[in-house]
Amino acid sequence: MWRMAAQRRKRTGTSPTLLAFGHQLRRLRNASGLSQERLASHLSVTGQYVYLVEKGQTRCKREFAAAADKVLNADGALVQFWLDLVMDAAYPTWFDWPSVEAEARDITGYSLAVVDGLFQTPEYASAILGGHKEAVDARLKRQEIWKRTDPPPPGYSLLLDEAALVREVGSPQIMHAQLEHLVTMAADLADHLTVQVIPARGEHCGNSGSFMLATLEDRSQIAYVESAARGLTMNEPEDLATLTNNLRELRGMALPTAMSLEMIHRTAEEKWTT
Repeated sequence: MWRMAAQRRKRTGTSPTLLAFGHQLRRLRNASGLSQERLASHLSVTGQYVYLVEKGQTRCKREFAAAADKVLNADGALVQFWLDLVMDAAYPTWFDWPSVEAEARDITGYSLAVVDGLFQTPEYASAILGGHKEAVDARLKRQEIWKRTDPPPPGYSLLLDEAALVREVGSPQIMHAQLEHLVTMAADLADHLTVQVIPARGEHCGNSGSFMLATLEDRSQIAYVESAARGLTMNEPEDLATLTNNLRELRGMALPTAMSLEMIHRTAEEKWTT
């Protein structure tokens, strides 16, 4: 069912949240009596651009929403719609994993080359995403699940390949802060989070890429697998069985939690302290 929904979104190529924002923009524009071309002239864009935003076929920047809000006398409403509907649309329309992540009861994730987005510092995320502010903000917004109380945060078992500890992202300072952030998160979220390091080696089943397995409230499972082209969500029984077996093998190779956190801290101090 989940995969069918994801496939329907991919075929339309239109994000429902972008479409909802476009509807609000069109409603406010019509109420003001402005045509698309007139609004465009006020915003120094083309009428075609306004048309695409209203149709949900392009993702506008916050600056556009703020300028349109002012022209349309929306009293901040359009900016709030942007925050609610567009900021998360920095994800491609096929990337439905954040909504799975938010609903999951338990998640087991394996990260091969970099630290997973749920655990990244802003600076680390910015380095990975090339400084794209809105994409960084969207990624960091996912981390709000750690602050919620109803429902409580998911149980998360993070299996982190040693390669992610020694692969430089951004700078030594960013790496040091990121690794110490992981140790702090593990302590602060001890009731919900375990972090284990898998010593780097060249022949284990995780070397094909990072992946995650989420268990929902009804005990159904959905997986997310990264590939060179894009990420894939899947729930076919054969795929889930394969990933479950891989996680079992990887967990068997992982260091105990206390040793893992010590290794992360030691790497931060010995490799990334300048």
